[in-house]
Amino acid sequence: MSESLVTVFYIGATILFILSLGGLSHPETSRRGNLYGMIGMALAVLATILGPRVTMAGVPWIIVAMVVGGSIGIYAARVVKMTQMPELVALMHSLVGLAACLVGFANYIDPAAASGLTSTEKHIHEMEIYVGILIGAVTFSGSIIAFGKLSGKIGGKPLLLPARHWMNLLGLLVVIYFGWHFLHTETVGAGMVGLTVMTVIALLFGIHMVMAIGGADMPVVVSMLNSYSGWAAAATGFMLSNDLLIVTGALVGSSGAILSYIMCRAMNRNFISVIAGGFGTGGGTVAVASGDAQPVGEVVPISAVETAELLREARNVIIVPGYGMAVAQAQHTVCEITKLLREKGINVRFGIHPVAGRMPGHMNVLLAEAKVPYDIVFEMDELNEDFPDTDVAMVIGANDIVNPAAQDDPNSPIAGMPVLEVWKAKTSIVMKRSMASGYAGVDNPLFYKENNRMLFGDAKKMLDEVFIALKS
Repeated sequence: MSESLVTVFYIGATILFILSLGGLSHPETSRRGNLYGMIGMALAVLATILGPRVTMAGVPWIIVAMVVGGSIGIYAARVVKMTQMPELVALMHSLVGLAACLVGFANYIDPAAASGLTSTEKHIHEMEIYVGILIGAVTFSGSIIAFGKLSGKIGGKPLLLPARHWMNLLGLLVVIYFGWHFLHTETVGAGMVGLTVMTVIALLFGIHMVMAIGGADMPVVVSMLNSYSGWAAAATGFMLSNDLLIVTGALVGSSGAILSYIMCRAMNRNFISVIAGGFGTGGGTVAVASGDAQPVGEVVPISAVETAELLREARNVIIVPGYGMAVAQAQHTVCEITKLLREKGINVRFGIHPVAGRMPGHMNVLLAEAKVPYDIVFEMDELNEDFPDTDVAMVIGANDIVNPAAQDDPNSPIAGMPVLEVWKAKTSIVMKRSMASGYAGVDNPLFYKENNRMLFGDAKKMLDEVFIALKS
């Protein structure tokens, strides 16, 4: 395949990637967006393999690598649970970072990569290698730690080391120094010293950065690492002089950065404060407020039968799903209850907070998997004004995103965070296993309000009981 034909293929793939991002912006077009992305990637791979840069001797190795990698990907996609999607995404980001590092080292060692370059061009090429490995290493180690936190293998509480900002600054200065050293070395062996030192520091920085971010900020971490993986790919594209990789990396990097901004705004936090050290524990403990923030009132339990009766008598119902629904795999029962209520003429809608779950869009994916109609799933801003006219607001395994302390307590760690105002409904029902705190590790005054009821137990089991009571 000629260079000009490869360029045509690359342009077509770029257009398809842009259409893919556009399709993924809405649930109704997400399948089409995925299809565009798959076709675009197939064109890109085909054009690269058949292009003038790949010799026929290398094709069998590429095919073997694709078969092995594709088999692992298919297996992972088939066995992964929906609750494990956030950690799978983090793991995929780590592989992008690792690939950037390996390609960078291989490109530096390869004598043919810099042959025929002038002194200035050689310096630019080496800078591309250095930056590509730097971003890739941070992405790799940071994503591994994010995977550990999301999967529960590492605690959600932020690890805030003494003088951590000075440590980061010192690491940056060392990286800059060895970057200067790397650009002024005459041999590959001497250059590998600076490259190796920088890689180790970048790996340690990635670990330190994500360890310092609390569990409550994990949705931001996922989108942030998504952005990093894109920039790592773009840097690799510059390194390999591959225009498509540059464009694709820039698309992923910029979209991830925009998503990080949206997540931060949804949590009333700025990006710098998240990186500097986030808040939140792993949840699972009963958090007790102090001083004026001490909750007033008592918790009123409710049974599944009583819950069904309230739903049956309601005209307007808003359901707010959270990570507890994902853990219990209760989305299918939620869908069945929704169908039953709608058949009775009850207006049922879903309210989705931007940071519900452990990654952006987590709840939307779960509801789509359960075949919940797209047209009754709304974002937080679209529904918040409707809660005063809602008969029953049902919270399934959510905590921080429905916490009134965000509005009422200026001293709360989540003060100012936009939340779903479920307490304004005539009756709110919160489904939880216990009184344990959410990922932010703060108490929730919603539980003690007069119009709130607590339905304790496993979400799947309790919703099954609610469904049976509704049918009878």
